[in-house]
Amino acid sequence: MPNALAILALATWPLVTVVLFQKLPPGRAVIATLLVGYLFLPEPPAGFDFPLLPPLTKHTIPALSAFFMWFWLYQKDFRLLPRSPLAVALLCLFIFSPIVTALTNMQPIYWGEFFIQGMTIKDSIGFVIQQILLVIPFLLARRFLSQAEDQRDLMYAFMIGGLVYSLPMLVEIRLSPQLNLWIYGYYQHDFIQTIRFGGFRPMVFLYHGIWAAFFLLISIIAAFALWKTQKVRSKWALLCIALYLTAVLILAKSLGAWLFAAVLIPAVVLFGTRWQMRLAVCIAAFAITYPALKGVGLVPETAILEAAGSIDPDRAASLEFRFTNENRLLERAEQKPLFGWGNYDRNQIMNPANGVIETITDGRWIILIGQLGWLGFLAEFGLLVLPVFLLWRETRHRAVEDYSLLIVPLSLILAVNVFDMLPNATLTPLTWLMAGALTGYAETLRDGRGAYEPKERLAWRPVL
Repeated sequence: MPNALAILALATWPLVTVVLFQKLPPGRAVIATLLVGYLFLPEPPAGFDFPLLPPLTKHTIPALSAFFMWFWLYQKDFRLLPRSPLAVALLCLFIFSPIVTALTNMQPIYWGEFFIQGMTIKDSIGFVIQQILLVIPFLLARRFLSQAEDQRDLMYAFMIGGLVYSLPMLVEIRLSPQLNLWIYGYYQHDFIQTIRFGGFRPMVFLYHGIWAAFFLLISIIAAFALWKTQKVRSKWALLCIALYLTAVLILAKSLGAWLFAAVLIPAVVLFGTRWQMRLAVCIAAFAITYPALKGVGLVPETAILEAAGSIDPDRAASLEFRFTNENRLLERAEQKPLFGWGNYDRNQIMNPANGVIETITDGRWIILIGQLGWLGFLAEFGLLVLPVFLLWRETRHRAVEDYSLLIVPLSLILAVNVFDMLPNATLTPLTWLMAGALTGYAETLRDGRGAYEPKERLAWRPVL
């Protein structure tokens, strides 16, 4: 169980947020609050579980703290909704569809002599609050990270964050993942899953080694993108940082991150901006259409398993296990296709003989379709990939000098993050942060002006 330091760290983070908003411009304060909180605060089960509310954890406390600072400092300009009608529709569907989910799942489910309880009105309220808490980083980033300099700040923050995080990652590669246990008093995940390729896969303070490796991947792509696009005297230093982080990623022993790096690094270094943007659009389109393709049998599972087996038989076996569970859960989800089965494991399959849940949900997409139905899936994945398509529309007929070149690799990172949510549940506050920043910049390009004007940045003063 989490120790007192874990609880203290979470409890004091709102005060840290206040200090950050005092010392930094709001855009950088938002980045620092969410990024540092995500990397260094303790993972669930550390958190605060109040009545009616979903648990307040490292994924929601920093965002909620920054949201209150936004409301406090900028009450006269508290614009919540995006300007795209499609984004507003997806946002409303994302927040409010769980109400219908709860109302259509109020009866218990019986598996032989065992049953799973039905949902209640109280559950629907808690579900809506959970959705609001999840999407706050998107709203913050859309408001405060909508200009070219904000995209640069975000990429530099990712790179610096990767540099800082590489040090404890190297410690855990050598000694095994122990830092969360030493500092916060518990393991955040099954230790056996940290053993890979005869060594250890670091987690540091994140949920799983996959999450740590994926953040390092984000840092690598940010470093290579800055090296390629920024006109600074120390470009060689940016290249050295990118190569160093790549070496740490190799040592981190995460096959999925290796494969993504093998595609993304050459794309960022060798491709032009238009081809990078096309690649991002293709990845995003595949991610959002994957469940439909899988439902009609167009995903070549056998070929994928054979390719994975040629690399690592253990990973192929793991992938086959995921495919098997996905197929069973997808059949289960088809019984309530629009709004899903809700929570309490109602979307799972129970053994009627002993009451044991037989299925495991790994991918974020199958969790969404099972719990919130196709509409819930389209709302969340749609919000995340929409900025990629909006930016593609805004940039394809513009000269590259007319927009920030960093939005292209950032779009690639976001698209790959959403793609990674097919086999894994790697939705994090950073995913929403990137989606919100790109949505805000797409609005900037479309309107010909920023949602966050430079003169406002200069006039900002803390009012605490």
